[in-house]
Amino acid sequence: MSDLGALAVIFDLDGTLVDSEPNYFEASRRTLAEHGVPDFTWSDHEGYVGIGTRESVAIWRRRYGLRASAEDLLDALNRRYLALARARTRAYPQMRAFVELLAAAGVPMAVASGSPAEAITAILAGTELAPFLRTVVSADEVPRGKPAPDVFLEAARRLGADPADCLVVEDAAPGAAAAHAAGMRCVAVPYVAAQADAPAFATADLLVRGGQEEFTARSAYAWLRDTAARR
Repeated sequence: MSDLGALAVIFDLDGTLVDSEPNYFEASRRTLAEHGVPDFTWSDHEGYVGIGTRESVAIWRRRYGLRASAEDLLDALNRRYLALARARTRAYPQMRAFVELLAAAGVPMAVASGSPAEAITAILAGTELAPFLRTVVSADEVPRGKPAPDVFLEAARRLGADPADCLVVEDAAPGAAAAHAAGMRCVAVPYVAAQADAPAFATADLLVRGGQEEFTARSAYAWLRDTAARR
């Protein structure tokens, strides 16, 4: 057990640990253009932040009346995203520092993401975070994606941790809602600052309203120490 008690930390990946949303936007834009939707914008994409790829594709089919099957769209999206992710994904420096502080303290950690497992593995390898984050759960491996709690509960199970001892680090409202539904604490670092007032973020134990620009590893770690001392 670390000096932070029985704490286990579960990180979302996209927009939380790594700056991958531009890759998802570009993969989405290209896929939709191929299927007759030529004007998908960054503003449109922001509405999908925190939603898994499978759920996003289902929304596309309804919203745009796409005739392609969900599996064909998903395959095309994932193929494009994986190519982009391997070429140009960076870890947020303060999140990397936070992971390293937690590792030094002996805190068990996992990644729980709406991305496919192949993409998660490629990004963790490419950003050199893989040695710290060996437990990985994709929403493709559980019945329901966020905002359902399934992916976080599965991560806790694989870590051998009680959900009540888990802390989720998230950038999106559906992820904060999923953490709350799982009975876990949450540090929310909104990717889209304008969404900081979303009701789901109100359930977070620590809300870093300024997002990645405001988040620092040392302040988050100090908050955890103070929280552990009070428990």
